[in-house]
Order: sequence, then C-alpha cells, then structure tokens
Amino acid sequence: MMNDLFAIPVERLQGVGSSKAGELHALGISSVGDLIDYYPFRYEDYRIRPFHEVKDGEKITVQGTIASAPVLQRYGRKSRLTVRVTVEGLLLSAVWFNRAFLQEQLAIGREITLTGKWEQRRRQLTVAESEFPDKGTAKTGTLQPVYSVGGGITQAWIRKTIDRALTQYGAMIPELLPAELVSRHDLMPRREAVMRIHRPENSQEGQEARRRMVYEELFLFQMKLQAYRAANRKQPDGLAHRVNNEEIRAFVGGLPFELTDSQKQVINEILADMKRPYVMNRLLQGDVGAGKTVVAAVSLYATVRDGNQGALMVPTEILAEQHARSLAKLFEPHGIQVGLLTGSLTERKRRDIIASLQMGLLDIIVGTHALIQEDVFFRRLGLVVTDEQHRFGVNQRSILRRKGMNPDVLTMTATPIPRTLAITVFGDLDVSTLRERPKGRKPIKTYWVKHEMMDRVLGFIRREADAGRQAFFICPLIEESEKLDVQNAIDLHAQLRQALPDLKIGLLHGRMTPAEKEAAMGTFAAGETHVLVSTTVIEVGVDVPNATLMIVMDAERFGLSQLHQLRGRVGRGEHQSYCVLIADPKSENGQERMKAMTDTDDGFEIARRDLELRGPGDFFGTKQSGMPEFRLANLVNDFAVLEQARDDAAELTAKEDFWTSPGYARLRDYLLREARPQGEPLD
Repeated sequence: MMNDLFAIPVERLQGVGSSKAGELHALGISSVGDLIDYYPFRYEDYRIRPFHEVKDGEKITVQGTIASAPVLQRYGRKSRLTVRVTVEGLLLSAVWFNRAFLQEQLAIGREITLTGKWEQRRRQLTVAESEFPDKGTAKTGTLQPVYSVGGGITQAWIRKTIDRALTQYGAMIPELLPAELVSRHDLMPRREAVMRIHRPENSQEGQEARRRMVYEELFLFQMKLQAYRAANRKQPDGLAHRVNNEEIRAFVGGLPFELTDSQKQVINEILADMKRPYVMNRLLQGDVGAGKTVVAAVSLYATVRDGNQGALMVPTEILAEQHARSLAKLFEPHGIQVGLLTGSLTERKRRDIIASLQMGLLDIIVGTHALIQEDVFFRRLGLVVTDEQHRFGVNQRSILRRKGMNPDVLTMTATPIPRTLAITVFGDLDVSTLRERPKGRKPIKTYWVKHEMMDRVLGFIRREADAGRQAFFICPLIEESEKLDVQNAIDLHAQLRQALPDLKIGLLHGRMTPAEKEAAMGTFAAGETHVLVSTTVIEVGVDVPNATLMIVMDAERFGLSQLHQLRGRVGRGEHQSYCVLIADPKSENGQERMKAMTDTDDGFEIARRDLELRGPGDFFGTKQSGMPEFRLANLVNDFAVLEQARDDAAELTAKEDFWTSPGYARLRDYLLREARPQGEPLD
C-alpha cells in the first residue's frame, strides 16, 4: 500500500497543475507519498494566550476590540497604520507597516485578532498578521505548520495542498513498524502520527507525532544498514588472510617504541577481521597523534606476509611522501618494498612504479588519488587503507577497492566522533577507536589572544626559536581577498621576515609546485627554518617533532575539528608545546570555538561540540562521506533514539522469522525497494 501512494502523481491533487507540479518537483516532491512525507520544520503558534503571560519582544496572538479610528501616515511609498485595541481591559497600540488598504476595515467596535511582536515599554504590537472573526478564521487558536518552500510555492498553498492530500489519501497511509516495536516504545500509529505532524491540535500532540516519525526514520535507516550487512555475511566474499602471530609479534617487538594498550587492542580487532573469509570494512578513528599510522603499518605487514600487496591512499602529496618515508623505514629490515605514486612524478618514474606494482615487485604502494587511475593495476591487492576518509568521495574509495578481488578495507580518520555515534551512523562498518596517546606525549597548552597582542606572540616565537624549537604560523587564505578581511600567508610571510629579521621564515601554500612544497617542508623538518608560514595544507599528518608552537591567525574562520587538527601538528616531541589562537573576540560562533579549544584537548569532546555547533551534515561532510540526510531526525538531539533504533534493527534482522514471516512482509518489501543503504560509506 505504501507503494500505491508513491505511485500516484502529485498532479492528481486538485490545484496542482503542470506549473505547480514543476515547482513541487524542484522540492523533490513528485508523488502524493512524497507530499505526505514532506514534514514541517517548525510551527507558527497562533494560539491565544492570557496577556499577563506575554514577555517583552515575544511574538504573540491576541484577540481584542478596535477602540479608536485608524491613523494612516505616509512616507513616500511607505506607510504606517495605527489603531487602538482593547485586549483584556488593556489599551494597546496596533501598528501595521505598508498595509494602508486595511484602513477601511478597522471600524470602532469590531473584533480583531492580531499576531505580532509585543513591545512592553510602548504598549505596542507590531502586527505581522491580522484577522477578523466575523469573516471566519483559519489560523487563530491553532499551530500552523511551516514548510521549506521556494519558487512559486507559498506557505498557504502548500498547507492547503498537503491538507487535501491527507483528506483524500490519508486512509491509505500504511503501518511499517512491527507491532511489537510500536507497543514497546509506546508510539502513535503511523497514520495518526502523519496526520498529527501536519495538523497538531497542541504542542504535546505534535511532539508525540514527531517522536514516532523520528524513531521510524532512524529505524528504517538502520534496517537498511543491518539488512545489507546480514545479506553480505551469508556467503564468504573476501580474502581470508593467513596471519602468523609469531611474525606479527616479532615485527611489533622491533618497533622503536612501545605500543599503547589501545593500539594493541585495535590491531587484534583488525587482524581477527582479516583472518575471516568476509570483506573487512573497518573504521579506525583516533585523536590527533594517537598512533593510527603504526596500526595501519602492522595491518599492511600482515597482508604482505600472506603474499598480498597493500595500498595506502592519502589526500595530499606531502602526506603521501611522509607516509612512504616512514613505512619504508619500518619495513626495510623485513625486505618489504614500498613505492610512492603521486601526480607530480615524471612520466618515466610513474611508468616504472606502475610496472613494478603490476609485476608484484612492490609490496606496498602509498599515494594520492593517482592510485585510482585506469592504468594502475595490482598483482594481488589484499588490503586497502584510506587515511582521512572524509576527504575522499565514495566513488574514489570504491574504485581503489575494485582494483583487487574484494580486498579488506581499513578506513582511518583523525576526526573522532563518539564511538557509539560512529557505530550507529556507519552501521555497516565495524569501528575501532584509539583513545590513548602514545607514552611521553605532553598535553598541548592552548591560549586565545586578540590581534592587538601580536607583539607578545612574536616574543613567544623568538623565545621558542632561541631554545632551538620551531613554530607553525597558519593563515586561512593564500593572498588578499576583497570579501574576507583576513591575514594571508604571503603578506604575513613578508611581515614576519621584517619583524624577525634574524630568524629564517619559510612559506608553504597550496599553489606552490610540488617541488617547492617539498623544499619548504624539507627545510622546516630538517630544522633549517625557524618559522613556517602556511595555509591549512599542513593540517593533516605532517610530523615535525621539533615544532612546539602552533599559531593560527583569524582562528574564528576555522571549524573546531580543523583547529584541533592544526593543534595536533605540534606536541610530537619531548618538549612542552603550545597552540596560540589569534581571533576576533566579537565573533559569536568564534567565541564558542575558542572556549572549546582552551577548555579541552580531547578530540572526542571537541568533536561533540563541533557536532553541536555545525550539525551532522557539515560535520561528516554529507557530499563526501555518503552521510544520510534525514527529514526529521537530528543526530545530535535524537542520538538516544538513534541508538535504540540501531539495537532494535539488529535484534530484528538477527531473527530467522523476520526473513520468512508474513507479518514482516511489508517491512521486507520496503527494504527490497530501497535496495542499498543511503549512507553506505565504502561502495
């Protein structure tokens, strides 16, 4: 029956001609089912309240009697219409702007309903909407839904059209949830909830309707993920790695540092996955500097020891070069060959790398998106690792996977989110989390200063340089912008050279050639440059243990997680490190971000606050990660419902009779129709 509603064109409704249908299509509404599922995002409250409850500046609806003749004042094409109205024995002024046509209707003694903003001091109501009860009223005393509209679609028209759809087709709205879940969570029946979310009698009713529909939305999303996962686990489809535990222990024992307990646990989880004959889809998340790279190295070592090749894809050339160097150093004693493939290689070098990869002469390849070019082939690809997964599109990751016969996949991110949220959102991935910092790492001290304190910041740089340390200085833009009043890297580089003439000041930005970037980063990493002025090209992964000072100019321009990533570029050596945020104190969101940064250096807490400030769409990068967009649910506010929905979906899909019982037929039909999960992040 649900199919029936989505099979009925919206043009079947009275008042929806070809022009309006086109406007609705632009909103994603092509069927009656789409229209009924087009929920309001808030309600306008036209209920009349006792006047003594009204606070200054509030929007209110009142009912009263006109007590004076209207006064009309004109200012060119603009006008102001004022009349006295008695409300509950109080005489107030009602003011309309640019509504001169109402003058003749405002007769003394006539009843009137007014909605507008109340100004206590003036005893004045600035009227947004007015109605006369003797004409009949559609809004007074109600909660009116407010929808996202555009083009020629008005609120009044879409309210009327949805109302017609509910009146004509409401009886066809099906129940999708199993009866036991409706009963367990005390949910409204679906038909009633859909009706009430569009036509609430009161706030409580609207909230209950929304609770039901939010649960359903999250439950159905989780059912798609769980069903897809269950279907894929019925038949072995991957490479069962033969992992030699003794070799792994010997490799780990030969590392120049001791693994944390968290790293050991995560490695065990990954290796257990690799041993199974199913494709591994695991998300490895951890705070900045938590040691994800060495976990990836152990995993790559395991696949190579089983006779396979490994691939590590990263978002930038600088990071690819750094990973290639560090992995080569780790693997050299074990005879494992590591190659680097980036867009800046000469054609001859590129051909040699590709040939070596295809013949199996290279065991591990590290690269940027150059790895997914059509002419890149592997002899036997066993493990794909992607670093900073949110920076790669869904298609880019899937192309790399298809270069092997269902290789295992390890996805890494240094943008941590609460583990339970990660499990719930990426429902078809297993999630491993690194919480510990490697031993000996000191917390980074973070300060927020105003632009006027630049002299003190320069003094701080000089003190660190005199002690043999180095500093990053980050800017939002490469060169001057007329739109944004921000310091740029090129100008700042010149200013610092003038202010600190005895120090060597380097420059790094995205428009430099790969050779120029390599030279700038190389001299800084070698300690030949005291200060590196850079854009956020160094945000991810660049490792300079001697750098102890991170300064971010116009820090309010950056997101919280990005600031935390930048801060993570220091604090990698034995010396105390610092992060100085130079920000405008008048920026409201900026203040919240600066406070969060100075309050904590826990990436998971930073991520939680970032999620609250930005919302899930921006946080996860909806376009890149395949993050689902929900009609009603909010992943911050509705998180408890999300977890419950996931547990319910996992329980239901694990039951044998779910796949066979007629009682679940409608839900199974829904899953078949939806086919693949919207938020499936790796394919």
